[in-house]
Amino acid sequence: MGIVSIFLTAFALSMDAFAVSVTKGITLKKINYSIAAKIAFFFGIFQGVMPLIGWSLGIRFESYIKSFDHWVALFLLSFIGIKMIFDAREDDDNNSSSMLDNKELIVLSIATSIDALAVGVSFAFLSINIIPICLAIGIITFLMCFMGVLIGKKIGNVFKSYAQMIGGLILILIGINILNEHTGIIYSLFK
Repeated sequence: MGIVSIFLTAFALSMDAFAVSVTKGITLKKINYSIAAKIAFFFGIFQGVMPLIGWSLGIRFESYIKSFDHWVALFLLSFIGIKMIFDAREDDDNNSSSMLDNKELIVLSIATSIDALAVGVSFAFLSINIIPICLAIGIITFLMCFMGVLIGKKIGNVFKSYAQMIGGLILILIGINILNEHTGIIYSLFK
């Protein structure tokens, strides 16, 4: 997995957390850099750790499914991507709190990082070094969420659904790319 794929994966996985960060930026009355950093830290930590947990679980089953690992990666990434796209179309008006609550941040961080857990499982089947990927996912998520809170404060809820849709599409394209790298299926279609 190259640097571009790692960056795109991290960017795609950060979109759910980014969207929630924008929402928090809209709903919180008092936003400053410290609050934005706190929100971004929660999301970044969870997004960075969940793929490691998924990878740890998935690595135990690697020898059993090595022959169809690329199909597992395509399915998981596409499923998550499609779910993100459909979730983006639903209205999320139940997030109207005006205070920053650590319990709520933990729940939101877990909810937005479930996708990263599943992606970590798919990484186990690709025999890649998971640590740099987890670090990239955590750092990019932190940066995206920090900006998301500030954007939410400034311009409102306009980008929320688009961010999730873009993230979902990127995950689907990465899944297709993994399938193509293992099978050459796309190349064979154009011969």
